[in-house]
Amino acid sequence: MATLVADQDGFLGMDSARGEDGVGITVCYWESLEAIEAWGRDTQHRVAQRIGLERWYDHFTMRIARVERSSEYNRPE
Repeated sequence: MATLVADQDGFLGMDSARGEDGVGITVCYWESLEAIEAWGRDTQHRVAQRIGLERWYDHFTMRIARVERSSEYNRPE
C-alpha cells in the first residue's frame, strides 16, 4: 500500500513504528480532508483493507486530526 498511497493526490508522507510486541502505528499526512476521503474510496485500498481484516487485524483504530503546528529537533553531530 505504501507504493500505491505515495501516488495519491494530496498525500504528503507517512511515519510508521512497530514494537517488539507487534503493536504498530502508522501516521499518514494529507493536504486535505478531501484527499483522505478520496484515498478511502480507492478500489485497491478497499481490497487491501478487506484482506487485512480477514487475515491480520483483530483490531485497529483510525483517527483523523489536523496538525496545527509541528517542530523537530536533531542533536548536532
